[in-house]
Amino acid sequence: MSKLIYVTRRIPDNGIQIMKDKGYTVDIGEKIEKPSKEEIIKAISKKEYDGMISFLTDPIDKDIFDACKTLKIVAQFAVGFDNINLADAKEHSIVTTNTPKVLSLTVAEHTVALMLALTTRTVEGDSFMRSGKYTGWSPYLLNGTDITGKTIGILGAGAIGSEVASMLHFGFKCPIIYHDINENKTFEEKFQAQFVDKETLLKTSDIVSIHVSLSPSTKHLINKESLHLMKKDAYLVNTSRGPVIDEAALVEALKEGTIKGAGLDVYEFEPKLSEGLAELTNVILTPHIASASDNARKEMARVAAENIVSFFETGKAINEIIK
Repeated sequence: MSKLIYVTRRIPDNGIQIMKDKGYTVDIGEKIEKPSKEEIIKAISKKEYDGMISFLTDPIDKDIFDACKTLKIVAQFAVGFDNINLADAKEHSIVTTNTPKVLSLTVAEHTVALMLALTTRTVEGDSFMRSGKYTGWSPYLLNGTDITGKTIGILGAGAIGSEVASMLHFGFKCPIIYHDINENKTFEEKFQAQFVDKETLLKTSDIVSIHVSLSPSTKHLINKESLHLMKKDAYLVNTSRGPVIDEAALVEALKEGTIKGAGLDVYEFEPKLSEGLAELTNVILTPHIASASDNARKEMARVAAENIVSFFETGKAINEIIK
């Protein structure tokens, strides 16, 4: 039976084709940049849509569900889903899904790239050259830090945290310590990792890498007190969710030399930066692109589309979010 699907903005064509091959009609939002909640409501209220593909930037709640009462599934084009009000979805009997695992390697590579850029001062060197300051080689010009053998603290030993641990343990001979809600014996055995409490991890790590989902319990997981537990020559890297870090506290810590530096791909008030963050030279900022590889985006499109198809063809989505 034909289904009507709304995609809030364009995804790679392979995902669209999967749904069309099943005879589904797919409408795609016209805006390239993120649509507002009002624009989404206006679009989905025009027809009796059966399913929707949403993005992290889309606020999905009862207002959306009330605007399209025929909606049965929302397939998130992302691993994270903190933009979806799961309680509202449950109340409206709407299934929600995400795209786990397919972008883990890509995000991990970006995470390690931020670490290497920080320790080798690559971004500072690029700026130094472009501004015409280079006058010749010097043994003390922009000296960095070797990453090999440094202790890496992983906050969140899930799929992405595991890929980061693998790259650093096997590639750079780094000892791995980690903290999570529960101990992960597989993680420990594979990477010779040690489970520690959060405070020990912060005090011990040369680089702290954050890989937790956003929830009330993880908001400001890294705050002023946390930052003061870290070594003065330690680095902090976040490719998870911005609000996990108290950004104002981080700015203060970077200014005062509480920690040596930070690499951020996500921000507390995204897309805005906290005051003073952009002016700091000991932080590297990337625009939420950790999962932005062609392969990862195509895989995300495939999984989102297959969740839609599986739900309507078998009655069960592949990656249903448990409410």
